[in-house]
Amino acid sequence: MSGEATYQAKLKVPFGVLGIRTEDGMLAGITFLADSHRPADPANALAERACRQVERYIADPAFRFDLPLKARGTDFQRRVWRQIAAIPTGRTRSYGDIAKTLASGPRPVGQACGANPFPLVVPCHRVVAASGMGGFAQHAAGFHIGVKRWLLMHEMRAHEVP
Repeated sequence: MSGEATYQAKLKVPFGVLGIRTEDGMLAGITFLADSHRPADPANALAERACRQVERYIADPAFRFDLPLKARGTDFQRRVWRQIAAIPTGRTRSYGDIAKTLASGPRPVGQACGANPFPLVVPCHRVVAASGMGGFAQHAAGFHIGVKRWLLMHEMRAHEVP
């Protein structure tokens, strides 16, 4: 899928634009887009609901998403995504830590993180390398790493004691 018609909404956020896709009354995906993409109003009620929930997360990183997710991914990917979804706001876990929990290796966990179709809702930005930031959304540098850095700082700032 490519092109403008694939998104039922494009929401401007502090780190770029989020492309939101819905199918059959369920969230089908969220894509990080650069600022060069123009925002687009939601085309349906679920896209509107997703946009409002993203805005609530931006205002309060402790906000918990409540959106119907379109089932996808392998059994292993879904197990990784459940581990990711359990990471508390403002915290991180390493690829290796999740791998140990699932009796796997860090590389397959990283690949499952990169395949996550619901970033923010399933907060894969909270998974880091043992010695640094690690990749994000199947990228090792550039725009996506900047997004990961912004999201982690956003959540950590919200949990600092004044």
